Amino acid sequence: MDTSGKARLTGALKRESVKKNVAAIHVSGKLSLLQRKLSNVLLLNAYDTLTSQTSHRIDAQALCLMIGYNSNDIETLKSALRGLAETVAEWDMLDEAGRQEWGVSALLSYAKLKGGVCEYAYSPALAEKLHDPKVFALINLNIQRQFTGGHALALYENCFRFVKTGSTGWWSLDIFRRLMGVDGSDYYQSYKHLNAKVIKPAVAEVNKVSDIIVTPETRKMGRSVSDIRFLIRRNPQLAILNIDDGEGTRTTRTYARLMELGVSDRLARQWISEHGEDYVAGKIDYVAGQPEVRSPAKYLSRAISEDYAQPETPKSSRAGDPAIKARAAKLKRVQELVQSRSPTQRDADRRLFMSQLTGNSERQDFENHGWMSALNAEAIFKFWAELVPDDADLDPAE
Repeated sequence: MDTSGKARLTGALKRESVKKNVAAIHVSGKLSLLQRKLSNVLLLNAYDTLTSQTSHRIDAQALCLMIGYNSNDIETLKSALRGLAETVAEWDMLDEAGRQEWGVSALLSYAKLKGGVCEYAYSPALAEKLHDPKVFALINLNIQRQFTGGHALALYENCFRFVKTGSTGWWSLDIFRRLMGVDGSDYYQSYKHLNAKVIKPAVAEVNKVSDIIVTPETRKMGRSVSDIRFLIRRNPQLAILNIDDGEGTRTTRTYARLMELGVSDRLARQWISEHGEDYVAGKIDYVAGQPEVRSPAKYLSRAISEDYAQPETPKSSRAGDPAIKARAAKLKRVQELVQSRSPTQRDADRRLFMSQLTGNSERQDFENHGWMSALNAEAIFKFWAELVPDDADLDPAE
């Protein structure tokens, strides 16, 4: 039995591009919505060093915040991590030489919580597959947050990986039930119940909140439904979340300026898609006004992620003020710490800090200026001093 989702593909779907672009990893559907979200956040956090490091770390509090539950509820986090360690990931695919490869691995080889940090690892074989964009597609966390149903998120994940081919290919109902995590239920052996309680609600939610539109099709053996597939197309209402085709983006002046700075094509399109052309153009202008910058592309990345803005020019009479010098040094150290974090951690840090701000003016200033927010400077220094307690450069006594 072919469990890769590529069974009996015909016509254009048999082209070589299918082999290269169709994900062949399936994860057991018996994950709760929380566990599925947790799995995606952990993968995104580890992605850049997935094959170069044997283990990965993330702040437990930040992790809880990213997947939307109480950061003090450690028992829930333990339970979710235990579920991932007990969940099987399976692949069945062709390698570059056209040879069939089947494999199975625990989704996490281990996870542990110590000192407020979550440490975890993947098996080397699974890490290799997860890191290959030809094999596995990362899920956009902004889209993931919109899902409220575990079946819907499971359907989205299993369909999104086939978006370039336009179809999942035919799945037997046994395989589909396993992907949705209902294979152990006698109730869902009936297609009528499966369709009413799983397929229809999941399709409706995917089409409402995600960047793809899915349409189920079935075929029968005799009078009974035996197989199901999903046709897939991009959701035009959420085109801003699509950073893969980007033909329009490549014609803009902002994109051309990013290319001149040496920014990669994918990153340039992602920045413009996520932040808007005017915002990115403003940050390019900001970097251009910093003559001592040695690496404009790297500095631009920080300017975009942390929303750098031109600071007010200090009065010359205060230029040598020790307090101003100390403040500037702390701001520089905060920028260095932010840059050292992974994209997932940076997002979690911002959310955690925002949750601690009570005034509208403080929240608005932070939204506008990020970690360079003058109105929140002291709170920012305190936040990072607590997050990195051994950092002498952030000593609140100074």
